[in-house]
Amino acid sequence: MGSHILYWFVDCTKDVSCNVTAQLVRGALLMAIYLHGLTASETSSLTRAMTYSGETLHWPLEWNGCVVDKHSTGGVGDKVSLALAPALAACGVKVPMISGRGLGHTGGTLDKLESIPGFCSSITADQIRNILANVGCCIVGQTKDIVPADRVLYAMRDVSSTVDSLPLIASSIVSKKAAENLTALVLDVKYGRGAFMEKEADARSLAETMVEASNSMGVKTVALLTNMNNPIGFAVGNHLEVIEAIRCLHGNGPADLQYLVGQLGGRLLYKAGKVTSSTEGVNLILEKLQDKSALHTFRRMCVAQGAAEETMKELCSENADFTKLFRQSKFTTQLRSPVTGYVHQIDALWRG
Repeated sequence: MGSHILYWFVDCTKDVSCNVTAQLVRGALLMAIYLHGLTASETSSLTRAMTYSGETLHWPLEWNGCVVDKHSTGGVGDKVSLALAPALAACGVKVPMISGRGLGHTGGTLDKLESIPGFCSSITADQIRNILANVGCCIVGQTKDIVPADRVLYAMRDVSSTVDSLPLIASSIVSKKAAENLTALVLDVKYGRGAFMEKEADARSLAETMVEASNSMGVKTVALLTNMNNPIGFAVGNHLEVIEAIRCLHGNGPADLQYLVGQLGGRLLYKAGKVTSSTEGVNLILEKLQDKSALHTFRRMCVAQGAAEETMKELCSENADFTKLFRQSKFTTQLRSPVTGYVHQIDALWRG
């Protein structure tokens, strides 16, 4: 498939008032990609066309080499971004993290953060630059001007049942990250019962496709595969995951969460050239969790994005009363085990 065809395909998505014939042509092309795939070169061409279908973010010259980000394909209990973004910022890099909402049985980073009273994820490009200058990180939603083709194509993929196509998934994810004008990117590609992809082989194929597409856009990229046959940490649910992320920022979160934050952050710092080895990077990230500098950055980020100073002071305190800060469930059910033992696995897709 010629790259000029892919550029035409993306360019015509800008015309939201297109006729039925154009819609049919787009749907046919999506189905062709779904059935026959794209070569690495074609995937890169599609990614590039989508990236430049709208605005791209621009940074001050003094930030050259310092702008990084992380993307996760999503998993049950995945609150890694809430701890990782401020930990990275505490290490001296800039993190303009564009995140998404919950899909299927996996939660969304924005939904979790918006459980904090006052937190706003809808901010402008100028506001992003100001927050990065003053805080070092922000976690925001995709603006209407960044990769507009992705929103149109995703809606078409949904109705044409072409969502789970590797080149279409890769171009959708990478185009949004490339529009951030990043130096380096780390991808957390998940597989198992708590993720969209159950098979490790499928996750590996997606990771390889995304790394190749991202590198072709000039973004230094590394991917890690994460086993999601168990949820991350002990908490699942928006404000519950915020609480657990804050405990991680205090340096005493669940071991698997802290481990993943360290591994992703350490490899990203190494890829960006900020440390001499990934091990040094991991140790630096964990140091920022232990000395509370990442926690301080998280608090400042939330205030910059609309949360009240007093709310964040209480939320981030050592002995916070979370029952006063978050609305509690009206109904609760306590599950009692008939025997003594340990929970070794939780199947996120179990229907009973």
